[in-house]
Amino acid sequence: MTKRVSQKILVTGGGGFLGSAIVRRLVERGDYVRSFSRGFYNELESLGVEQTRGDIEDKDAVERACKGVDLVFHVAAKAGVWGDYSDYFKTNVTGTQNIIASSIKHRVSRLVYTSSPSVIFNGTDMEGVDESVPYSNKFYAHYPKTKAIAEQYVIKAAKDGLMTIVLRPHLIWGPRDSHLVPRIIARAKRLVRVGDGKNLVDTIYIDNAADAHILAADRLEENHKLSGNVYFISQGEPVLLWGMIDNILKAAGLSPVKRSISRRTAWVIGAMLEACYKLFKLSGEPQMTRFVAEELATAHWFDISAARRDLGYAPLVSTEEGLRRLENWLKNC
Repeated sequence: MTKRVSQKILVTGGGGFLGSAIVRRLVERGDYVRSFSRGFYNELESLGVEQTRGDIEDKDAVERACKGVDLVFHVAAKAGVWGDYSDYFKTNVTGTQNIIASSIKHRVSRLVYTSSPSVIFNGTDMEGVDESVPYSNKFYAHYPKTKAIAEQYVIKAAKDGLMTIVLRPHLIWGPRDSHLVPRIIARAKRLVRVGDGKNLVDTIYIDNAADAHILAADRLEENHKLSGNVYFISQGEPVLLWGMIDNILKAAGLSPVKRSISRRTAWVIGAMLEACYKLFKLSGEPQMTRFVAEELATAHWFDISAARRDLGYAPLVSTEEGLRRLENWLKNC
């Protein structure tokens, strides 16, 4: 068997939830890893990771980060459901343009881009859909809109000669989560079920998401014809959204969600709150928005057969095992 040659790899957002999981996998298999983030992370230092600090919208800083690397995992993004469009655009679009331009300039061989299924979400049930579904023409939040724009730049870059793959993980969760799980736990007493509670959704456990990214990079190196492709990745088994939320609350030792409102009521409340926050320039974010109301009440799960076929992806950690690990982590953190 031919011995694998280690690579020099850049991970943007290497200190974040998904980014750090990818970094740990790469270090474990012997790759030299550089992280590009705004902050400094002790965990990355303990792993021997080179840390380059800067803003993703700073072209010069991105160029320095990309110099001399073989592969880029572009994970960094501004997520969320509220905020100024310009902030989302600078991070998600301009930042991605900078990564593409710098990768081409420094002859980076491959770029794996982390996108989101929300780029195609149009407010209706999406059940078992595949990558042929077009981008939405209606966005109620800046995150999916700017991610859709950025994703299209990555696909275009493949046509211009940079080898790229786009991954769309949905609702990443697990130990070390700094976004989804903490938000659910923090709002436990105020959570209200939106809709009839029967909507199925896809999720993905953090280790499976990290594995999928590395598989994508490896398969792209072996098969250049995959360049420009987009793939949904998930647990491969849709679950009831509100059942999953209750399971996360249970893992934290909290009670399940008991109250409920209709989708229409949540949408109207969201629209009113958005208007108030804009009119009075309120800080923070609304408790409900139109985008959140639609996400919480509709089905959104996806056909991952393309990722299974082309990337050899298979979710190795089951949802049940992931919840057990999450519970142990929450008890000890």
